[in-house]
Amino acid sequence: MNQPTLSQALTSAQTLGLDRLDAQLLLLHTLGKSADERAWLLAHDTDLLADEQAARYQTLCLRRAQGEPVAYLVGHKEFFGLDLQVDPRVLVPRPDTETLVQWALDVLAISEHTPPHEVLDLGTGSGAIALAICHVCQSGSHRARVVAVDASADALQVARSNATRLGLPVEFMQSHWLNEVSGHFHVIVSNPPYVASGDPHLDALVHEPLQALAAGPNGLDDLQNIVQNAPRHLLAGGWLLLEHGHDQATAVRGLLVQQGFMQVQSRKDLAGIERCSGGQWPGG
Repeated sequence: MNQPTLSQALTSAQTLGLDRLDAQLLLLHTLGKSADERAWLLAHDTDLLADEQAARYQTLCLRRAQGEPVAYLVGHKEFFGLDLQVDPRVLVPRPDTETLVQWALDVLAISEHTPPHEVLDLGTGSGAIALAICHVCQSGSHRARVVAVDASADALQVARSNATRLGLPVEFMQSHWLNEVSGHFHVIVSNPPYVASGDPHLDALVHEPLQALAAGPNGLDDLQNIVQNAPRHLLAGGWLLLEHGHDQATAVRGLLVQQGFMQVQSRKDLAGIERCSGGQWPGG
């Protein structure tokens, strides 16, 4: 068969419904190149794909056209400057969650507690939040011990692998939220499931683990669980910071106030949506 040029391969991918960026990322992956070499594709648009490469690229494009995330197809995703390995055992880290990481780092930077700070990440998945916090703290002045928990042994395997590869000393343990956790922390962070179980958007997320997405009829079950139990594990003056859905900020702030948290507030993501809410436990 005729070998396609790189330009023709990209055009073919777009006829399947892929947007240009996804098509480029999958082609770079097929060619064994990094995601930041998109300019290379433009400079080599008349290069030919070998038959085996063309077949592999076509398979990847078909899987993407059926809704499989690019991150699963290429096996990794960048988050807060870290290259994380991901697969269907964990959610794909999303840029919105960087808002939560930055808030945690801001809290640690102004903390009146003496370092090292104790940080807990609930529902760590790929380890994205815990590893990002650990990485910044390791290279900065606000030293921290970071503990990450998840109920899924499969997710913890992915997270531990990422920690080992990145050389970051995060401690991992298996627990359903705080059930098996002991000790007290300066900051507890979590990006829990927050999609309502009947939300039609779940139909488009069939490739990601459902247990990491849905949380009861209104999407608040896990958020409520964490808010109710976190005080037993927070030091006086410690903070609980939570990511939630685009329309849940008011409800989550209400849960925090009802539980007795102070300085309850929300932070917006890059799109201007109130994406995270948190509060400080009294004292300190």
